[in-house]
Amino acid sequence: MPDFQDRPSASSGPQWSFLQRHGLLFVCTSPLVANAIGSLFNVLYNRNQIFPLLSDAQRIRFDDCVLWFNVLIYPIAVLCFVLPLLWVRPVYRDLLAGKPVAAELHQKVQRVVVNLPWWFLLVASLGWLSCIPVFITSLYVLPEPLQGIVIAHLITSFLIAAMIAVTHSFFAVELAIQHAVFPVVFYSENQTNQTMPASVPGIIPLNITLRGALWTVSSVVSPIISLVLILLLPDDENLAPRFAVAVGLVAIAFGFATSWMLGKLVVRPVQQLRRAAAEVAAGNLDTHIHLLCADEFGHLINSFNSMVEGLRQREHLQQTFGRHVGQEAARQIIRQGDRLTGREQVITVMFVDVRNFTQYSSEHSPSEVVSALNVFFREAVECVESNGGMVNKFLGDGFMAIFGVGANTERHAQNAVDSALALRNCVQQSSSIFQDAGWDDLQIGIGINTGPAVVGSIGSPKRQEYTAIGDTVNVAARVEAATKLAGHNLLITESTQSVLADPSAWIPLPPQLVKGKTTPLRLFAAKHDP
Repeated sequence: MPDFQDRPSASSGPQWSFLQRHGLLFVCTSPLVANAIGSLFNVLYNRNQIFPLLSDAQRIRFDDCVLWFNVLIYPIAVLCFVLPLLWVRPVYRDLLAGKPVAAELHQKVQRVVVNLPWWFLLVASLGWLSCIPVFITSLYVLPEPLQGIVIAHLITSFLIAAMIAVTHSFFAVELAIQHAVFPVVFYSENQTNQTMPASVPGIIPLNITLRGALWTVSSVVSPIISLVLILLLPDDENLAPRFAVAVGLVAIAFGFATSWMLGKLVVRPVQQLRRAAAEVAAGNLDTHIHLLCADEFGHLINSFNSMVEGLRQREHLQQTFGRHVGQEAARQIIRQGDRLTGREQVITVMFVDVRNFTQYSSEHSPSEVVSALNVFFREAVECVESNGGMVNKFLGDGFMAIFGVGANTERHAQNAVDSALALRNCVQQSSSIFQDAGWDDLQIGIGINTGPAVVGSIGSPKRQEYTAIGDTVNVAARVEAATKLAGHNLLITESTQSVLADPSAWIPLPPQLVKGKTTPLRLFAAKHDP
């Protein structure tokens, strides 16, 4: 089965990767790089653009604010982000160990994990943006007047740092959760009944539109706003060009990083859906996508897997159904639906009967009779279906086959004759098989007729049968019965003989009067009958 996603082996329990075993730690550390770069930019900007504008007392107060923020506010923000992970950790460890978890608790953990990127976005945004009022207020309460340009620089500094850190960290957290945590909290040995992230109630998935907006903010809007703010503000130290270059380089680097993360979150599901669709189009209905997503792609993957499962069940039903009515009949019935309809068309009908069946049945047990018939019917069905026909019904010790229905509407008379010849040869060559079944001298009679008949589902709305009805069918049955008196085990009617590729290979017999007919039938037998 094409998997389209690396998953732990279920042969002897889940085999978790290093990333999955330490998934919560990986999620905790995923925002570090973006926040570190945002903090570095913030520190450099403050030292070079804001410090020259401050008095000595304001500089001391500014350093105090930085100290208390690093000692108090940042740890609180980190703790707020980590609290849900600490709550999830015991359940996560149980899942890693393969221990059972209560369904309600498991669903809560899944909901918390899916919504975790939004929780980080809220905590990080409050942490960064709270710097603006705190720093401005702490400087404003000092006796020295606070210049308006300092306030503008402070707002610029923290806004740029926040946009750099928060948006990129959001994608990093989401990607870390999807790769490291989802495989554990959504693991199921039964893949068809697996809970998918997009199906968890109470989640707030990031749709493609919002993800595109965040990508635009992180890769386009943030750098442009940053450059505009830097260039518009007064620059007594002439450092604006230097910061503009720094912002540009950071924007380029983060743009590539964001595009890579967005590719993992968006392009990857598209590629897997494309490959899976190609597999299904090629006839592989064992395809299943195991990629765990909580956005629209999650719903799309769920729908795709459900569609393939429905196709697989329909194929299984058709194959199971086809073993009872024939594969071609099953396809016709499914295509036709519940309608009680029939269509008149020219077909070829073949009846086959086993000789001396009554005597054999009286000398053997029912189980032995059934076993012997199954051997014969197995060979007969193969001969019929390999020549484009379908065995329409079994008639105790014989069967009725139809040629010219469905996709095989060409040369149906020739196909029926080829099938009959193949079946006759098969019976002769398989005599040892039938002898092992206690049937020392199995003989058959075959009658074939070509003509118009009504083919389709016939019966009541509660019980239907796919078959052929008409005089053509009745005549074929009478021709098979005539083989007992004619001395030939294969007879065809004139309507069949006249459309064969080589009509001269069949010799006419004296006209035969059959039951239900007022005029004798012209029948033909093969020139080289055994």
